[in-house]
Amino acid sequence: MKQITIISGKGGTGKTTITAAISYLAKKAVLADCDVDAADLHILLDPAVQRTEEFSGGKTAVLQKALCTQCGACRELCRFDAIHGLDIDPVSCEGCGVCAALCPEKAITMVHKLSGHWFVSDTRNGPMVHARLGIAEDNSGKLVSVVRQEAKRLAEEKNFDFVIIDGPPGIGCPVIAAITGVDLLLVVTEPTLSGLHDLQRVLATAAHFNIPAAVCVNKFDINPENTAMIENFCMKQAVRVVGRIPYDRSVVAALMQKKTVFENPCANVSQEIIKIWDALRQIMQADGRNAA
Repeated sequence: MKQITIISGKGGTGKTTITAAISYLAKKAVLADCDVDAADLHILLDPAVQRTEEFSGGKTAVLQKALCTQCGACRELCRFDAIHGLDIDPVSCEGCGVCAALCPEKAITMVHKLSGHWFVSDTRNGPMVHARLGIAEDNSGKLVSVVRQEAKRLAEEKNFDFVIIDGPPGIGCPVIAAITGVDLLLVVTEPTLSGLHDLQRVLATAAHFNIPAAVCVNKFDINPENTAMIENFCMKQAVRVVGRIPYDRSVVAALMQKKTVFENPCANVSQEIIKIWDALRQIMQADGRNAA
């Protein structure tokens, strides 16, 4: 069973569109939407939720008013200005636990808080594990890890060949949680200066964790000069460019109908994604032989 994460250094490069298209091609695959802060793969694949689980990403302080003598020690210790009189603001509280640890009356306890939910669903392209982080909640990296663990468990249970992960943008904690231990990264970029800059950061992150990566350039023909710059950079880094996807208005038409590029006529784009998927499988097979 192979795990592949599709990521980008920035939002809006077409990462989720390509993930949905690859999920159409892949047989015996479990999908994992690990962009938990702003999940949108479910919009395209219209999942039927089979199971819902709560996610607790941290703790919050709760004051037992009957025990409180209003000595003010907790208020002086709180660096987040979350304590006012006999009230603790759950939004301001960061769950550090200092107030509970140092309260002389032991009037404050730390309790787990509901930070979001994760789901196991059925889609027309196979099982999917996805999540929704609560508004202003943190610890998205932990939720990404939960989604990945369940997706892997499902793939092993069903004896599937792939876990296809739609990763978050950027290079932060949720990205690291989405790429750690996978067999291959597909980095989706665009032919802009910001696209090149963020591609460089993503590939540096992948190299730091020793994760093999391949690149595809989406809408490559809107700026051939920048596409050439990206390809030259990848060549110098010994990173394979596995695809150049052309700009096509029919992709927008497909997305508006909640369809992948294979379910709505997008011939030029769909043919290129077929080539990309074939190249990714070849890379993973070669890596498996080398490892053996």
